[in-house]
Amino acid sequence: MAETDIVAGLTPQQWDDKFYVEHVQGNRFSGEMGADENAVIQLKEELSDKPGDSITYALVNRLTGAGVTNGGTLEGNEEEMDQRSFVLSISERANAVVHTNWSAQKSAIDLREASKVTLKTWAMENTRDRIITELGSINGVAYGSASEAQKDAWLVDNADRCLFGAALGNNSSNDHSASLANIDNTADKLTASALSLMKRMARTASPKIRPIMSSSDDSKYYYICYVPSLVMRDLRADTTITAAQREVQIKMQNEKLFKGGDIEWDGIIVKEIEDIAVLSGVGAAGIDVAPVYLCGAQAVGYGIGQRWKTTDETRDYGRKMGCAINEMGDFAKLTFGTNASSDTGDLKDHGVLTGFFASVADS
Repeated sequence: MAETDIVAGLTPQQWDDKFYVEHVQGNRFSGEMGADENAVIQLKEELSDKPGDSITYALVNRLTGAGVTNGGTLEGNEEEMDQRSFVLSISERANAVVHTNWSAQKSAIDLREASKVTLKTWAMENTRDRIITELGSINGVAYGSASEAQKDAWLVDNADRCLFGAALGNNSSNDHSASLANIDNTADKLTASALSLMKRMARTASPKIRPIMSSSDDSKYYYICYVPSLVMRDLRADTTITAAQREVQIKMQNEKLFKGGDIEWDGIIVKEIEDIAVLSGVGAAGIDVAPVYLCGAQAVGYGIGQRWKTTDETRDYGRKMGCAINEMGDFAKLTFGTNASSDTGDLKDHGVLTGFFASVADS
């Protein structure tokens, strides 16, 4: 029986290790992914060495009591920590390609390596799309699949971390669709002023949305704001932003959270994510509106049971070679219950403030 040798190249293990690093570092959300509680996207690999299909995130809110002073009695006056939990269930996903020896013979490129590059691109885009879906999700339901009743109920619980356009008054009694209809293409574009308003909301929400510590200076804190392309266009047109950015590149040159093309304003790093979907015709006079996501620490969880891994397969007497990639893991927007009697009742988005702004196409 004849055996077919694998085309020379990187071994699967070497390739997988290299891909994992590139997967974390190379996607648009890479700078905000990390294993600690300071990360916007907190990665946990507890299931990588043990069985199970879910990972629990512990959410501990800050203490708000006054404490005791001047020799006051502390015993009996302790403050209870508000502890909540979030269970992230993981799932498996995979994709594969196959080619024949004859195709490889005719091809001017190494089809095995091309297969892995193609699968790597698919995996990274799949990761990006899942993060975007989770940022906009309504209590675990993708925004586009959520009913109006679900959106209204979500808004009731998250009114302190949701902004429609440039004014708090655009919220029409927590009616989600009516609030979107108040957004117009004049007053409700994303501006420096609206960014600062979102930051104030994040700092005064209950519980507050905790900013993330600077990667270069632990005395500085930032929020990360993800915006789609048309909203970024309008923000760049704001003269306040234009003037402020002249010194930003120098000021932020040692800040790993800041990448080329980002905008920094008032302790907010704004990043363009062109794949955030526009909501067609939902604004005033039928204009398009798009969401933006102001994120602090632990906005999204990423639970991993198995990192992206490739597998090679030869079949049909060595005439066909396939390459597959698969992962066991999932993303979820972290939410916590605010109901006094239920850990998961009256859910609030833990680290995300959602804004909706005009997103009218270029004319």
